[in-house]
Amino acid sequence: MTTPSIRHLFDLDITLRDAALDMENRPTRRMIANAAIGIHVEDAYYSVRELREAVSWVHEGVSAGKLKLAEILGNDGADDFQRCIYFCLAGRGVVSMLDDLEWLEDLLERRGRIAGEQKRLKETVMPLVNPYVADAPDGPLVRMDGNFEQGPSWWADPTLSA
Repeated sequence: MTTPSIRHLFDLDITLRDAALDMENRPTRRMIANAAIGIHVEDAYYSVRELREAVSWVHEGVSAGKLKLAEILGNDGADDFQRCIYFCLAGRGVVSMLDDLEWLEDLLERRGRIAGEQKRLKETVMPLVNPYVADAPDGPLVRMDGNFEQGPSWWADPTLSA
């Protein structure tokens, strides 16, 4: 059995690559699209969804929101993907952060649907090359304290005054 040539393989990351290069997208969107390239289809989607939900809960004042966000950012059993996405957006204003997270979540959901369809059709896809070299965080973790102080980026979003 021969290995199919690269031109016969579908690139599941093509929409992320396009979004990362699209100058019409905000820099934060280009950053998080780049950060998601190569991440396993389900892992990427559910990680971003979980992060978006936690940020949304904090923004809406849900009591468990701060603890959930602190747990995500302080998780020493996962790779750095969620922290990477969060810190690409941190301090930019919560409304912008949520908008960008929802945008990425939508891209990743559609990517997952395409991956499922490719699998159902027994089509071949290009292998996803995980950009992380370790399965655990590489560096200091955020302190897991649900009583963190919310600074101006949580209530003084510059996009709200425009």
